[in-house]
Amino acid sequence: MFVKYSEKTKLSATKDYCSGHDGLKRVAERHRVDVSSLRRWIAAYQAHGEEGLQRRTSCARYSVKFKREVVKRMRKEGLSFRQIAALSNVRNFNIIGVWEQQYDDGSLAEGRSRPATSTVRMPKKPISKKKPAADADRSHEDLLAEVKHLRMESEYLKKLNALSSECESSAAEKAQIVLELRQRYPLADLLKVAGLARSTFYYQQKVLQAGDKYASLKERIRALFEQHKGRYGYRRITAAVRSQGDRINHKTIQRLMGELSLKSCIRPKKYKSFKGNVGKIAPNVLKRKFDASRPNQKWVTDVTEFNVEGQKLYLSPILDLYNGEIIAYEMARRPLFDMVNTMLNKAFAKLGPRDKPILHSDQGWQYQMPVYSRRLKAQKIRQSMSRKGNCLDNATMESFFGTLKSEFFYLNKFRNLDELEAGIKDYIHYYNHDRIKLRLRGLTPVQYRMKYKQH
Repeated sequence: MFVKYSEKTKLSATKDYCSGHDGLKRVAERHRVDVSSLRRWIAAYQAHGEEGLQRRTSCARYSVKFKREVVKRMRKEGLSFRQIAALSNVRNFNIIGVWEQQYDDGSLAEGRSRPATSTVRMPKKPISKKKPAADADRSHEDLLAEVKHLRMESEYLKKLNALSSECESSAAEKAQIVLELRQRYPLADLLKVAGLARSTFYYQQKVLQAGDKYASLKERIRALFEQHKGRYGYRRITAAVRSQGDRINHKTIQRLMGELSLKSCIRPKKYKSFKGNVGKIAPNVLKRKFDASRPNQKWVTDVTEFNVEGQKLYLSPILDLYNGEIIAYEMARRPLFDMVNTMLNKAFAKLGPRDKPILHSDQGWQYQMPVYSRRLKAQKIRQSMSRKGNCLDNATMESFFGTLKSEFFYLNKFRNLDELEAGIKDYIHYYNHDRIKLRLRGLTPVQYRMKYKQH
């Protein structure tokens, strides 16, 4: 159904889109206009300003010279019907196809004029206004031709509905259907039904026959995405592809992942912390300086909780701020100090004779115990604690917990805690050895640490 929109609606929707805050479909939905009309208004506004959106007060009439110049410019610059209509301030872009046919058959030749018409209209499918009984007066050939035309139109519409779920089909989809039906029906008739210009059809045919130049790259993107179980977004996929020797733009990877419907898991923005009894055990030595120039210079730690069918599992890791590697961790069914103590034993085994790191934590009760402080002093490790109620002071550790849960815990179902514990061990190994980090120049934490040792 054709809907007429006021000039105010056209201008409002067009300016909303040109502001750059939303895409075409969202703007169209917000102003309750169809996407095709909005696209046409935008092109007219960009070419002619507000004048391009004003409604004509009289019927459109175009001279033969004007039509001829429009067709010449369209072919010279390789423009579509919509583009040349917007540039020429022609409201009905479909009429350009009629002018192109007239230009080809010589109707728009210089010195030749066509009788002026009160309105410009596209030729429509002839609809018989006669009563059914009058078909007896028509010839057998006419009836067969009409049946063939109706059959062609029906086949085209069925294929179009099956191929595209969008309200407005693309020129590529229409050209694909025309190619399939071309062996049974005349090309000129198919192009009229599809509303395609001959030049557009041949261009789309060339593109379809050329094949997908990104077919091989798409397979590699899908393989990387599945290898990392949906944890990689387009940035990490780009880094992984580049590490294989291909200099590919990240925007190309992003577009191809969109075409493949590959979307990385999104981390829920939540934070939960066990504060315990707040005290003044150690100062905030770290002060949110999360960068380190060498391994075993700055460590952070914390405890997080997992819940499976009402049963809880606790994880206590230590993360090295130099490369984001989990250097030691321990899991337990109850959050006792033994879990933290065992973790410290594993971490201390990684220290060299000259290593004296800072170990930062929140103000949890485990880190306020005298035995914890004594163990750190014995290893000449400087204790650092976050300020009261300030989770950002330990943001790197919280970021790791968020990554672990969004990329592993929330995406899987676990029958018991044993299954969860085994999965966490596998993920931490994957996180250290296989999962690349963009801030580490596309290397994994272990690869980055080994590179430091080589220097």
